[in-house]
Amino acid sequence: YGVRSSRAETLDQLYEYSKREGFGAEVKKRILLGTYVLSSGYQDAYYKQATKVRVKMVEAYNKAFEQCDVIATPTTPVAAFPMGAIQDPLEMYLQDIYTIGPNLAHLPAISVPCGFNSEKKPFGFQFTGAKREDVLICRMAYAYERAAPYVQEIPPEFDR
Repeated sequence: YGVRSSRAETLDQLYEYSKREGFGAEVKKRILLGTYVLSSGYQDAYYKQATKVRVKMVEAYNKAFEQCDVIATPTTPVAAFPMGAIQDPLEMYLQDIYTIGPNLAHLPAISVPCGFNSEKKPFGFQFTGAKREDVLICRMAYAYERAAPYVQEIPPEFDR
């Protein structure tokens, strides 16, 4: 399952190469940052504080789901942009700001195409559901994609 390196000749190499080849540069950076924070004496300063914030987020989502079944939000703050267009690391990290909450709260969420902006760049939104409502979220996405007329449209630069 997943990426499997074709260069490996031993089991150890298979594990090493597959992990190395299976993650992009951004994922590797985030793994290294997380490992550093947890191993460099910063656990009390960062990890424990982050855990408290996560608990507050879970409580806020639980309260919201007392009033609704699904939350729909943008997936990203802006429409799609060309690879490499954003050079500032902080600005790049902020592109997934809307997906962080459901991930930290361990909630099911799915992103679906939502259309195009005035420059014909695609954008999407995500459905987020309460804990263990994965099936509901998948059904919502399926129903939305069947009803939305532009879901099958391809942005001009990808139309081949």
